[in-house]
Amino acid sequence: MRIDRVAAQLEKELSLIITQELQDPRLGMVTLTRVVLTPDLKEATIFFSSLSDKQKGLAILERAKGFIRTHLAQRMRMRFIPNLHFKIDDGPEYAEHINRLFHELHQDPQK
Repeated sequence: MRIDRVAAQLEKELSLIITQELQDPRLGMVTLTRVVLTPDLKEATIFFSSLSDKQKGLAILERAKGFIRTHLAQRMRMRFIPNLHFKIDDGPEYAEHINRLFHELHQDPQK
């Protein structure tokens, strides 16, 4: 599907822009986990994970939206560059929490 191909390309380009062009030392190490596009390709939700303060990373990325979109427009051939919405991806932490709960359930209650 076209949306999936565009989302994959957006994720690749955004990752390069954030790691190479956006040189903000406060950001720390950020990993983009997925990009979700609306069917009209005008809105993109970018989920990210970070080893440092996630809320601080979110604030930095939100402030850098214009810079990121400008660089994205130079790299991609699209009629419209989508509006970017950054969100913290809590998936890995949530999975870890669920695994811990399952582990506690399966432990022997006698011990």
